[in-house]
Amino acid sequence: MAKEADDRAGEENVTGAQPEALPTLVDMRGIEKSFPGVRALQNVRFDLRPGEVHALMGENGAGKSTLMKILTGVYQPDGGEIRVDGRPVTLRDPQAAQALGISIIHQELYLMNHLTAAQNIFIGREPRKGFGIFVDEAKLRRDAAAIFRRMRVGIDPAAEVGHMTVARQQLVEIAKALSYDARVLVMDEPTSALNETEVEHLFTVIDDLKANGAGIVYITHKMDEVKRIADRVTVMRDGQYIDTLPAATTPMATIIQMMVGRELADQHRATGRRAEEEVLRVTRLNRGDAIRDVSFALHKGEILGFAGLMGAGRTEVARAIFGADPIDSGEIRVHGRPRRIASPADAVANGIAYLSEDRKHFGLVTGMSVRDNVTMASWGRFMSGGLFMRDGALGDVAKDYVRRLKVKTPHVHQETRLLSGGNQQKVVIAKWLLRDCDILIFDEPTRGIDVGAKAEIYRLLEDLAAQGKAIIVISSELPEVLRLSHRIAVMCEGRITGELDGRTATQEDIMTLATQRAEAA
Repeated sequence: MAKEADDRAGEENVTGAQPEALPTLVDMRGIEKSFPGVRALQNVRFDLRPGEVHALMGENGAGKSTLMKILTGVYQPDGGEIRVDGRPVTLRDPQAAQALGISIIHQELYLMNHLTAAQNIFIGREPRKGFGIFVDEAKLRRDAAAIFRRMRVGIDPAAEVGHMTVARQQLVEIAKALSYDARVLVMDEPTSALNETEVEHLFTVIDDLKANGAGIVYITHKMDEVKRIADRVTVMRDGQYIDTLPAATTPMATIIQMMVGRELADQHRATGRRAEEEVLRVTRLNRGDAIRDVSFALHKGEILGFAGLMGAGRTEVARAIFGADPIDSGEIRVHGRPRRIASPADAVANGIAYLSEDRKHFGLVTGMSVRDNVTMASWGRFMSGGLFMRDGALGDVAKDYVRRLKVKTPHVHQETRLLSGGNQQKVVIAKWLLRDCDILIFDEPTRGIDVGAKAEIYRLLEDLAAQGKAIIVISSELPEVLRLSHRIAVMCEGRITGELDGRTATQEDIMTLATQRAEAA
């Protein structure tokens, strides 16, 4: 199938794409790449035309990011050829790619929190004055402001990035890429932290770029975005090229099946019944304007979904319960007893685990092995004589959790950074299961994870609930909330505006409560 698709992919002329007479911006053929113990890419092809959005899809670990890192000069291919504007090129480093007009917006943020938005955008390329001695801060801010106006976002160029939300930091990353006047722009999950308005702003920018002849490689797991923005779709699986298809006329079910190599089970609602035993009760929790008089209960074996628009206060509630942020007032009871949780250590001691939406910064040490990440929260249990770590026991327990959670890794000594997003998330879950936490808070558990891995995470959460774990799931994806939750708490502007039965709730019900401001309530 791959070879037949290989032959016809270059022949098709998709509605919305540029005429075939135009040269391709990028043509990658026969690309090969291996890492120690892993063959990441095998005979992969990909092409990009002027004025099109070409979606690149596949499960995490399919090789999409590796292929794009080769295109942007981060990795060097072991074999194959890359042509830009019809000419063979060697992309020795990211600077060589940028010189050819190729830029990337990474899924993970690469910003310096102590610098302003403008400084992050033009770092290393700052305008100068005074015979080139001093940075021209005024021009720096003007140039950044012009890009933000083009994107139709109200970000202050002089604001420090470290004080921004994740969504605004993502927009700064996008502005940085646009500042290179790229003809080829790779967007790796660019909307993962954006709300609907910000997504529409981004799509407007993409439309402008297309109109000016730029080509956009769009990596996403959001099927609705593919239909909305893409002209063609290329699917990869297990490091290999599968097919290239027109986005407008290809059913999403076909693309999903090609991505995972199997049909996924139909979506369904949460099953099973929660026990009556209450394991967590939060009463009248307050923290400035972020959390306002929040009260709820969580039961053994229950998945409680938290829904709401970005900025509603869901993550703030989770961080307060976990002791990551101080509270102004309120009470937290664990198994019926009031607890003072002033730090994450207090929370973990009370059996509460928090899996942050930013797993690479707050859930993992990506430069360490799978074994060490799985066991780090429980190292005290593996000390011998209070001085030495029992390496054999660490390895055995890590292998056990890798097997139980089906983590795809060559071995437990693999660096965690080399795992796909879904497998990294499983490693974080394994860490807290080994620590034997019975209250698990998942903040955006499938952010940046493909549809196949999502299904595995969903089954894992359901299995944990069936084993008696009490779970809170915070998600911006309404189908995900409806898919997992026994009950759904909906927030707006720091308040819980209502609670819904997960078996009967609809997206319309959630959105009604998510937009119910205090004045209306």
